[in-house]
Amino acid sequence: MSRPELAVPFRERAEQALKDDFLREALTIATTKFIGLRREAFDDFPEGEGLRDRAREIKEATLQHLDRYLEQLVDAVERQGGHVHYATTAEEARAIILDVARRTGARLAVKSKSMATEEIHLNEALERAGVTPVETDLGEYIIQLAHERPSHIIAPAIHKTKGQVADLFAREVGRKVAADPEVLTRIARGELREKFLQADLGITGANFAVADTGTLVLVTNEGNGRMVTSLPRVHVAVMGVEKIVPSLSDLMVFLAILAKSATGQKLSSYTTLVQGPRRAGELEGPEELHLVLLDNGRIAQLAGPLRESLYCLRCGACLNVCPVYRQIGGHAYGYTYPGPIGILLTAMLEGPGSVKELAHASSLCGACAEACPVRIDIPRMLIELRRGLDEARLAPWPERLAFKVLGRLLRRPRLYRLAAPLGRLLQLPFARGGTIRRLPLFLGDWTRGRDLPAVAGRTFAERWTDLGRRA
Repeated sequence: MSRPELAVPFRERAEQALKDDFLREALTIATTKFIGLRREAFDDFPEGEGLRDRAREIKEATLQHLDRYLEQLVDAVERQGGHVHYATTAEEARAIILDVARRTGARLAVKSKSMATEEIHLNEALERAGVTPVETDLGEYIIQLAHERPSHIIAPAIHKTKGQVADLFAREVGRKVAADPEVLTRIARGELREKFLQADLGITGANFAVADTGTLVLVTNEGNGRMVTSLPRVHVAVMGVEKIVPSLSDLMVFLAILAKSATGQKLSSYTTLVQGPRRAGELEGPEELHLVLLDNGRIAQLAGPLRESLYCLRCGACLNVCPVYRQIGGHAYGYTYPGPIGILLTAMLEGPGSVKELAHASSLCGACAEACPVRIDIPRMLIELRRGLDEARLAPWPERLAFKVLGRLLRRPRLYRLAAPLGRLLQLPFARGGTIRRLPLFLGDWTRGRDLPAVAGRTFAERWTDLGRRA
């Protein structure tokens, strides 16, 4: 499915974001708050580090036997009256959901927050099929009104200030609206309440699915998730195959660290456990439940270089601490998943060629790996991506040439020693006060957004040699 924003190179998207003062203000406020809340949550939770290790072990052990756990999940869901569908691609997933909508005569679908449905571009497909999708998560509702895509994994409208949201709601309701979160929430609640009662179809994601019980787990901070799963006649859940956990006891490990990593809470406000459609004698719940298990490139990475990215809990902690994301926000990345983990997920879903620019949109500072609740080594995989792009000759030729020359230079001490005086000579027209602020030709890309240190007057090796002579 075409994405018009991708027609603009990443560098230009990033530069546009850097010029947006409202965006920078909103990102700074929100990510700083998230970072502080996460730090406080784990400081008060001495078991947290051990649980992070345990969660990582569970993820790896589950991936090693993913086929077995998927079969177990399918059996458990179907035993309780649910229907399970397997989608190899995003196209297949959309076709499955549209078939359910047509068969049940759905005309209005209410949705709770789901990155999986964003990944498969479901809303556009529903609209073309004559089904009106309504996002009921407050952040997603804001984004839908603005005709935008989410810019954060857990906070879709993180890039908007209160004033911008108030202006958006004012256009929707036709009157002036105060830039007050309580007022804005009350307006959204009033607009959405009837939608829950009118909807034929409820669509959700799933944070986890428990293999041995067939339980779908939704972790939210708004009550909309429970209404989406209980009021419409039909419930469709879309879930990446990697979200499966073996047992309820394993689930508890993830619940103990997920909210702390995402929002600094002990637990999210709502943890909804769904087991099959409504049974005889029950007062609420759907008549039909459909679980769509989404592959879309995931299975191929079980033996691929991005395997560790399948551990991701979609908590967004790596985005909050990333110095690149905090400056440019999510839309500049151009794809569904932004931030450091988003680069890896994009490479998994769209192929390595899709991230030939994004692979370099990281300082490799390691803050993302430190914040990740399952300790995904994002910097290592980004380096592997860069190496792969170079080997596949997808990186720009000047970049490949520069790194090839530098690599040979660093492996040959004699050449390296000769290069130091040559570098001092070549930098004379550009070095001022120990800094190089501008380079010519294609090397100018290196100094467009950064200053480089000048080659030192004396290298460490030269100083060490002098110290040896004096001794």
